[in-house]
Amino acid sequence: MYYLAIDIGASSGRHIAAWRNENGIQMKEVYRFRNLPDENDGRLIWDIDRLQDEVINGLKACREAGITPHSVGIDTWGVDYVLLDKGGKPIKPMYCYRDKRGGEAAEAVHKIIPFEKLYETAGIQFQSFNTVYQLYWDKLQGRLEDAEDFLMLPEYLSFYLCGKKAHEYTNASTTGLLNAEEKTWDMEIITALGFPERLFKSNPVQPPYALGRLKPEIAEKCGFCCDVILPATHDTASAIASLPQKGAYISSGTWSLFGTETERPITSKEAMKANFSNEGGVGSIRFLKNIMGLWLIQCLKRELNDQYDFGSLAEMAEKEAGFNYRLDVNGARYLAPKSVIKEIQDECREKGFPIPKTPGELAHAIYQSLAHAYKTAFDELENITGQKFGSLCIVGGGSNNLYLNKLTEKALGCKIVLGSPEGTALGNILLQEKIYTK
Repeated sequence: MYYLAIDIGASSGRHIAAWRNENGIQMKEVYRFRNLPDENDGRLIWDIDRLQDEVINGLKACREAGITPHSVGIDTWGVDYVLLDKGGKPIKPMYCYRDKRGGEAAEAVHKIIPFEKLYETAGIQFQSFNTVYQLYWDKLQGRLEDAEDFLMLPEYLSFYLCGKKAHEYTNASTTGLLNAEEKTWDMEIITALGFPERLFKSNPVQPPYALGRLKPEIAEKCGFCCDVILPATHDTASAIASLPQKGAYISSGTWSLFGTETERPITSKEAMKANFSNEGGVGSIRFLKNIMGLWLIQCLKRELNDQYDFGSLAEMAEKEAGFNYRLDVNGARYLAPKSVIKEIQDECREKGFPIPKTPGELAHAIYQSLAHAYKTAFDELENITGQKFGSLCIVGGGSNNLYLNKLTEKALGCKIVLGSPEGTALGNILLQEKIYTK
């Protein structure tokens, strides 16, 4: 029996087929596509039509490879969503979280509901791109007037495949609109901000959840029919579902999600001050902190015209390692930089650091700064939870970066345990499988 995980990140998307044999779960990449936001009139947007087409292209690639999946599950990053009109059609454009619109609305939101109150209820760290701020910008622009519904991105793509709608808990938890304790939409926040209640008709379902079958017209395009499952549709939640051990972790990719699993949300003043989030997990709360992650290396790679692969950049960084850089990797300047090289060099000038110039020096500055950010988060995590962690599990594509792992182990002073580089796809698959083995 085959399962298909469609794992879409903020830089690429992949279709991973999986099956189980005597050696355990086996996985094969069937299709991959590039995924970057487009710029339109100074705004960053996602081309939702292209994303739909790429999902279908990957399903066709399965057929061509002789693979007929029993089910398919989609996971993506959090916070971004699609507004739907009365006919269930997307209201375009679909904005990218890296667009500045959330920051433009955050101050207005906090005048109505102070951030302290938002955090106490939803438990989500302040990030200018949180769904609550994006949605309020939509309200100010009148975009909600024709909206009958909204779905988070993986929920929308699943709806596109099977025609059934549902909100899924792990992704809904990233909105800042969910009551962290009750795991339901918080109508007090929603009403105070003047959001239409019709957008929140149904509370989120717990993963995994069987949504429906491919629509006939989609099945005809793909050459087969299968079930559509909502796994943990937030990519980090799927990754954490694949961890080989409990304890502290980093889900390392475009973002570095640093945290641990807890039974209940932690919404203390200390947690708020440290900017930790309480996001939904599979039977748990993912108490974590978002750190900018390998986005900076991805930006550097693109700015260098992709003449170096990630492995080469890491090797050059280690060879040219020198100064002990402490850049503010979570600074607003790095969210959507026109030139990451210029931003790094400008921050170094401001702080009196040596100016990195070569690709290796620039990569080292990023990696060293990430390791320091991990150390800060590690200390905060131990202080807030009252736990001591003797090891740190790194899962996701970033687990392949031996240089960053070495810097992290040195900074934290604890053992590094490596999870699967394909942790998100693996967790997605394990949750799909769970539907059929209950």
